[in-house]
Amino acid sequence: MDGAMKEIGPIARHTISVVVDNEAGVLARVIGLFSGRGYNIESLTVAAIEKKDQRSRITIVTSGTPMIIEQIKAQLDRLVPVHKVADLTIEGSYISRDLALVKVVGTGERRVEALRIADAFRARAVDSTVDSFVFELTGSSDKLNAFIELMSGLGLVEVARTGAAALSRGSDKL
Repeated sequence: MDGAMKEIGPIARHTISVVVDNEAGVLARVIGLFSGRGYNIESLTVAAIEKKDQRSRITIVTSGTPMIIEQIKAQLDRLVPVHKVADLTIEGSYISRDLALVKVVGTGERRVEALRIADAFRARAVDSTVDSFVFELTGSSDKLNAFIELMSGLGLVEVARTGAAALSRGSDKL
């Protein structure tokens, strides 16, 4: 062995929720922490959650070994102005949803098939023209991926997606 440390444990996907002050530069510091250490962000959402206290929730989906995930959480917890860091993946059950807008162009049978698939996925047509639809779909990342894959053969031309929005289940508050 050449003295280098080996990563311990399997690489797994984690959803981390971070409550921060809602002020300029906070998101840049969080992203800088990830990029500076070579950690990947698979999904990132941020929005104000408490007007009174001027707080925002950042939801980050990332992957790593247990040791890397612990490092990420510890480093996030040390950032100012972070108030709380929670790894929803290991702290109990949680609900996570993504949103996608999916534009499909087609006529005839392709149009009918796109509508049929959209109905099966409970996607809603939020815009419709003679030769196109924009579907709105919420659900797990896997559900959105499956829908997009099916639409790719039916005239998919554009996709816009949010990152994950996630909360722990039950009465506990972050």
